[in-house]
Amino acid sequence: MQTTAKDKYVKLNSISMWYDEQGSGEPLVMLHPGGVDATALGPNWPALAANFHVYMPEQRGHGHTPDAEGPYSFEVMADDTIHFIEQVIGGPVRLFGVSDGAIVALHVAHQRPDLVQRLVCAAGVVNNTGWAPGVIVPTEEIPGWLIASYKKFSPDPIEHLPVVVKKLDDMHMQGSKLTIQDLGKITCRTLVIIGDDDEVILEHAIDFYRALPLGELCIIPGTSHGLLVEKPDLCNKILVDFMTLDPIQTYAPIRRA
Repeated sequence: MQTTAKDKYVKLNSISMWYDEQGSGEPLVMLHPGGVDATALGPNWPALAANFHVYMPEQRGHGHTPDAEGPYSFEVMADDTIHFIEQVIGGPVRLFGVSDGAIVALHVAHQRPDLVQRLVCAAGVVNNTGWAPGVIVPTEEIPGWLIASYKKFSPDPIEHLPVVVKKLDDMHMQGSKLTIQDLGKITCRTLVIIGDDDEVILEHAIDFYRALPLGELCIIPGTSHGLLVEKPDLCNKILVDFMTLDPIQTYAPIRRA
């Protein structure tokens, strides 16, 4: 993603949220993974911006958005995202989230189904039971790429990075409080997409999909938690089809019969 003249901040309740926007047409909001900035969506946003007006907000303490007082949680970030949609877009959107962003998107759709027309949860879980063993662990040493990214984008001093990392660790250890049963309240068409060697447990993704009233499931072969970067052309084709086309009439339905 290139920084453009369209980059801007919007003042929400307790934060000043940075976002980029690209393309034109109906609105689509893309939510980045945890610990990174919106450039992580670089392999995917151009394909979607060819069809939609794409908005890419950065969560509190991520990228260009400064940190705010208080702990992080998926509920807090979902509230921030809801305020962003209401203030910047002013109506329902297509919503796409990756990893932590997928969990945030899921909370938005659960809390405010009126704001989400279609939902994509990529490499995300309903709650911590969905992660493979050893995935959710506290950070022992801040990786160099995160230090470099924070120095490049954050308006906060580099000395604040350990505070952000601790907040993220606490959020990840606490996890989402949603249950599989809660997914019955998400009434929009929803795509669950993961890699076949993802940090998301395959059986959890299947339960996730089955619990959604209008769920669809996609497993990308030969990929990991980085499926959107590893096979961007295949993933983008699937994402664009899901976001732009209506469901087809299948010939031998079982679950959808």
